[in-house]
Amino acid sequence: MNKKILTLGVLLVSVLTTGSVLAQQKPEEKPANLSVYRVTAPKINDLIHTKLDVSFDYAKRYLYGKEWVTLKPHFYPTDSLTLDAQGMDIKTVALVGAKGNTPLKYSYNENKLRITLNKTYTNAEKFTVYIAYTAKPDELKVKGSAAITDAKGLYFINPDGTDKKKPTQIWTQGETESSSAWFPTIDKPDQKTTQEISMTVQSKYTTLSNGKLVSQKTNANGTRTDTWKMDLPHSPYLFMMAVGAFKITKDTYKGKEVNYYLEPKYSPYAKQIFGKTPDMMKFYSTILGVDYPWNKYSQVVARDYVSGAMENTTATLHGEHVQKTDRELLDGNEEGTIAHELFHQWFGDYVTAESWSNLTMNESFATFGEVIWHGHDAGQDAEDKSRYEKLQSYIGSTKNGESPVLARFHYADKEDMFDNVSYAKGSIILYAMKNQMGDAAFYKGLNKYLTTNALKNGETHQLRLAMEDVTGKDWSPYFNQWYYNGGHPILAVDFGYGNGKATIKVKQTQDASVQTFTLPVKVDIYVGGKKIRKEIVIDSREQSFSFDVSAKPDLIDFDVDKIIVGEINDNKVAENYYFQYKNAPTYANRIEALQFIMQSKAKSGQQILLLGLKDKSGDLRALSIEGLNLEDAEIKAAALPILLQLAKTDKDTEVRATAISKLAATGDVAYKALMNESIKDRSYKVIAAGIGGLAKLAPQEASAALASLDQDTKDHMASSIATLYISDPKDENQAFYSDIMATGDRNKIFAVIGQYFQYLKANTNPAVTEKGLKDISNAIERLSLQKYLNKQLALAYTATAQGKSQQAASAGGEAKANLTKQADLFKKAAVDLGKE
Repeated sequence: MNKKILTLGVLLVSVLTTGSVLAQQKPEEKPANLSVYRVTAPKINDLIHTKLDVSFDYAKRYLYGKEWVTLKPHFYPTDSLTLDAQGMDIKTVALVGAKGNTPLKYSYNENKLRITLNKTYTNAEKFTVYIAYTAKPDELKVKGSAAITDAKGLYFINPDGTDKKKPTQIWTQGETESSSAWFPTIDKPDQKTTQEISMTVQSKYTTLSNGKLVSQKTNANGTRTDTWKMDLPHSPYLFMMAVGAFKITKDTYKGKEVNYYLEPKYSPYAKQIFGKTPDMMKFYSTILGVDYPWNKYSQVVARDYVSGAMENTTATLHGEHVQKTDRELLDGNEEGTIAHELFHQWFGDYVTAESWSNLTMNESFATFGEVIWHGHDAGQDAEDKSRYEKLQSYIGSTKNGESPVLARFHYADKEDMFDNVSYAKGSIILYAMKNQMGDAAFYKGLNKYLTTNALKNGETHQLRLAMEDVTGKDWSPYFNQWYYNGGHPILAVDFGYGNGKATIKVKQTQDASVQTFTLPVKVDIYVGGKKIRKEIVIDSREQSFSFDVSAKPDLIDFDVDKIIVGEINDNKVAENYYFQYKNAPTYANRIEALQFIMQSKAKSGQQILLLGLKDKSGDLRALSIEGLNLEDAEIKAAALPILLQLAKTDKDTEVRATAISKLAATGDVAYKALMNESIKDRSYKVIAAGIGGLAKLAPQEASAALASLDQDTKDHMASSIATLYISDPKDENQAFYSDIMATGDRNKIFAVIGQYFQYLKANTNPAVTEKGLKDISNAIERLSLQKYLNKQLALAYTATAQGKSQQAASAGGEAKANLTKQADLFKKAAVDLGKE
């Protein structure tokens, strides 16, 4: 699963980091119930085959199901069977026999269907149980997580067709244990079963499920029954169905079907969205030495999906953010998500984590798969960028080097496993292992793990054993440090020179409760026009190293390969960073140098930012643009021609947009022509920058230009328009925010909710404040995000109330009354959130 916690993270940042609220945020409190050891689910009975025959009641949002589930005792004889079945009406439970079905005694409570079998079975005997049932997902009381915001398993989207802007669809989401909301099963990842699903749907709809479509039967009542068969076993949480007016675009990999299911509007762009999939399949098959293991691969895009994407076996389901027109694709695609879900077909589906404690065996690998795909497709710099971003994402979610264990047998809720440790940190731990082993040994080890555990389950110990078998080396120290202990190192590194020696002093400054790390580190010393490579091992809290050198080094590049899963704080000075950007140009070194220069604001560093305007990485070109000091006449003279060229011709729309905004910030009306030209561009980002720039140079013309845009363009510029209205917080502009909050569209709400909060802070009308707070509250409730936003919003509202009160203290008359009333409204909203 590619958790759309990213989007949630953007939301939190947009709400909380604008202004002074961030400084008042406190780290999340640790759950109290971490003492429970989460054992792997015991196996009393094993699933063997699951056959389903289902139909749908759109009006009631019910699924009517018939199931034939075949099992056998795992080892010990048993006369009973317990199935997970969430919120169902159970109609019939019977044993299937050669002469017909025999009713079985059962009880059903607490979402468990407990069945008494007709006799005691041994593990040499199979039995098949027939169950007729009705699934009622919308009546099920469940909770989701930050990664998966709902857990009712089966979703009816616009079933009555009343929303003319949204198609009617049905789709399922099984992870973590929600498949049992639409069919009775043993809903644990350590179970594997073959399957057959027959879906009866209206003839106008297309269906998708796991495996191969083996038959389609037209019925007399305007329906059709599609039967999908999965001959290889996989876990129940990977079962899927999708029903809707999808248009299929066909592709292939080695003769296997590779299909893309999209809404008709987007089908012309299917190959632009998903077209690299066969190349990804070839790349992953080659490096792993295990060819794509299933009989087909399909990808479908669904509306109102509760997460980012889900790696259902042979049939990945994506959220609608993946579905884009060719024009939208100018501003970026979701290639990382596509790669992530595909890599899961090996790590997660072919070999499945045996428990949620071992989620790293699924998600760390899929995130690693993203990283190496970027490298294969776009070069080492793209791979390093992806890896750098994963590291920063992980570190940004920690404090003092503390973080949960990767192979985590103590957690409050299984949903908590879907975090930056299982995803980002785990992926760079794998990358560091690859670096230490060498690529050939690492991938041979992955091949060993996959082939040894094919179509079964895996855990971290099995990965370790595979690596040891290949390399002939004991990898327990590495796994003990990174998989079975938590946290990361924070290194204070002091570089020195004296008496012909370069010195490096290293101190591990992470919290005392965090382990002391052993870290093999490569160091490059740049001196006298040469580069000297040294290899050291850090294994205590404080250490010193010294090396003979011919002169004072221009730079000591610590951790050359950038594989330390942690933080490094050193004493490099400006000249070191300037040298670093030009002479040690890994992605991490370049962005680190540029960030230092932007923070130091030293004039000498501006020359490096000028070089950065031509960096091979688009995001570093954009970063360099942002850092330029155009108040410096010399820099301005050198930069303006380059910025103008970037604004007009750079291949990266983010760079073009950033350059346009930078030129507008000069206040020079000579750039009005550029702004007006930008508004005619096809890129939404570039148009938004043009409108924003025009707002600075000619506000009245900006309003007219905005009004002249077609609705499609305005819809894609919601975040930019929302930002413009913060600086122009008229009462009538509230309708823009309010309409988006009412849509229930996750992506649109996430795009503007932070700005809406800032608009409410800037507006002076209590009536606007009252309505706005209600809009935000309703939107968050609709998206089931209360648990994750209440604390943060309460802090934000409290801070805003204080600010309004302070303003009221120095105001008079009507302004004082309005500010006081606004302060009371924000204060009340904060109190109400605290009660929930």
